[in-house]
Amino acid sequence: MKEYPPVNVAVNSETAMATPRVAVILPCYNEAGAIVQTVEDFRRILPAADIYVFDNNSSDGSRDLAARAGAIVRRVGQQGKGHVVRRMFADVDADIYIMADGDATYEAAAAPAMIAAMLEDNLDMVVGCRREEADAAYRRGHRFGNWALTSLLKQLFGRSFTDILSGYRVFSRRFVKSFPVLSAGFEIETEISVHALELAMPVAEVMTAYGARPEGSVSKLSTYRDGFRILRTIITLYRIERPVLFFGIIAAFLAALGLGLAAPLIVTYLDTGLVPRFPTAILVTGLMILATLSVMCGLILDTVVRGRREVRRLAYLAFRAPSDFARRD
Repeated sequence: MKEYPPVNVAVNSETAMATPRVAVILPCYNEAGAIVQTVEDFRRILPAADIYVFDNNSSDGSRDLAARAGAIVRRVGQQGKGHVVRRMFADVDADIYIMADGDATYEAAAAPAMIAAMLEDNLDMVVGCRREEADAAYRRGHRFGNWALTSLLKQLFGRSFTDILSGYRVFSRRFVKSFPVLSAGFEIETEISVHALELAMPVAEVMTAYGARPEGSVSKLSTYRDGFRILRTIITLYRIERPVLFFGIIAAFLAALGLGLAAPLIVTYLDTGLVPRFPTAILVTGLMILATLSVMCGLILDTVVRGRREVRRLAYLAFRAPSDFARRD
């Protein structure tokens, strides 16, 4: 991965140079044991940034602790990280957005280098790839699931990220304000990654440390339940974004099954001139009709998807590039 020097994002009052408005956005759900440390870490590294904590119905006092630590606290009533990210992207106005979890596991000190990468190469997203600093930081099941889902995403979409499930990301304004968040839970990172891949956005990855949670902080991620939700999201997005291939695979399966069943009938007909098993012949006809319909559905939906992608691309292009932060939209 390319190394980027840190960038100074503080305002220089003497030269009055324009500097990007940076917002740190932190989803939070019952993180009383870690939210104060998270806010303080980002405040120390990025003193000029606005730090937002979006509380998702916490019952352990996380909201009050974040407010006392100096964060701007907002409340999100709908439960789920996807709902929180939707509100964060809609409500916060900035030039650069830094999203991390409120559990103090991500390296706040890496944020300036991630911002520098965005501004230097006009990127729309910089992903903080997690490098474990402790054995307890990354459970074995999560490590395998991340590898499996990352590999699957690469096979389905042609390219991928090293760590698609990382919650530590830096976004440009044009990414945030043109991204229609549809997910409800932890599959939001997958949706973000697919959105960037589909629009061929300029992106990069920066290696960051990933530590264990502080004592008293408990992970809300379920290895199997959320893993299956993420897998379902990938398949759903593949059906939506690649309809010709998705329905083509279904059509190929139906056609192969139909031809397999038809082969004995054809051989018998060539030998005797008779069709001995009419139910099988009717089934084969139905399978071939379904295969044809599946192909047609894929072709029609591909036209729809192309139109939708063009609309999303135009919405994305309506916003300025990250390095052009002096111009306001």
